Amino acid sequence: MAGRLGLLLHVAARHLLVRRRQTAVAVSGVAVGVGFFLAVSAMMIGSQRDFVKTLIDAAPHIVISDELRSPAPQPGLREFGKEAAVQLHGYKVRTEVRGIKDWQQILREVDAIPGAIGSPSLSGAVTLRLGGRDEALAVIGIDPGIESRVSTISEKLRSGRLIDLEKVQGGVIIGEDQAQRLGLGMGDIVAATPARGGTRTLRIVGLFKKGQQLGSNAGYMLLREAQSLLGRPFVINRIGVKLPDPYTAEAIAAALERRHAYKAESWQERSSDFLGLLLTRNIIMYSVVSAILLVASFGIYTAVSTSVADKRRDIAIMRSIGFSEGDLQLIFVLEGLALAVAGVVVGWLLGSALLEILGSIKITVQGTTMRVPLDRTTRQYLIAAAASLLAGVVAAWLPARKAARVDPVEILRGAA
Repeated sequence: MAGRLGLLLHVAARHLLVRRRQTAVAVSGVAVGVGFFLAVSAMMIGSQRDFVKTLIDAAPHIVISDELRSPAPQPGLREFGKEAAVQLHGYKVRTEVRGIKDWQQILREVDAIPGAIGSPSLSGAVTLRLGGRDEALAVIGIDPGIESRVSTISEKLRSGRLIDLEKVQGGVIIGEDQAQRLGLGMGDIVAATPARGGTRTLRIVGLFKKGQQLGSNAGYMLLREAQSLLGRPFVINRIGVKLPDPYTAEAIAAALERRHAYKAESWQERSSDFLGLLLTRNIIMYSVVSAILLVASFGIYTAVSTSVADKRRDIAIMRSIGFSEGDLQLIFVLEGLALAVAGVVVGWLLGSALLEILGSIKITVQGTTMRVPLDRTTRQYLIAAAASLLAGVVAAWLPARKAARVDPVEILRGAA
């Protein structure tokens, strides 16, 4: 069996070496297709991973808020059910104080998850007043030591440090844009008035880079000082959760919401629109690059078809001396496979060279210089190789199938 396969390989190699120019053209076509497949997919997947990483790192993986996805049923409906002959109208809904109840218990459950960190916070609105000018500020009270481990807000600071909130009484961090509108700088004092009334003075201890804060008018304070300013002592309305594996966020968020009823949003849910667009983009990208590989396989089809046409008399002789239809099909399929393998190897080299060129390109965005994000993993090389080999085998099998059906008697009689 091994000797027979070696003979078939020898015949296939002789066919390819006889038509060297056509062989080189077919290999070049596959190589170009593989090379550009690697370049395009590396850029697309690399930019996608960079974007998803930004989504994951920009905010906690899970955000638990004091909202409910569906309101609690009225006591009458809960008592008698929807099918009872009871009609409720004109009732007054009881006003409940917003905030997460038993939030310490939720934090203990989060901290019990290996590697997970929970960060409590309280948000509310105040008005900053300076020199007759008013600006709304969305205050977010945090624990700096914990928040710095859950989110990346420390990296977005232009001036100051997050820990300075603990060192300066009434310290607040706001965005550069808002500070410029109010004419404020580091260390300046500004009056803050919450909705409940009263006025407190705040001192600027940090500034976010332009466009980097989590909202155009967002500011951070120490949690206990935000609770005092907003008149909500010991109350929080948000818990941010960071997980060791971000892709487990959906399952953990669903479990927390079932247990405590409070809305728990994973980063996938908050970014579902963006992730849907990325999926659509991937489908388009792989369709385009697959078309490139398909077009490249036509070179293999042409080379094998020409070989079949030129070797009709040889095929007839081989059939007459005992070669089966399967043997003849295998010879020409091996030719196509050899062309595809050679094209893949050369294409890998071409793709690696293109990736080096793309990786050396620098892009400057808003004063920050970065390189083109690329996916250089082995997975892309294997996808390109598998697609090319499959296309090459199919392209060679079509004319090989025709060659195996040749009637040796008619060919030899015609030659005579």
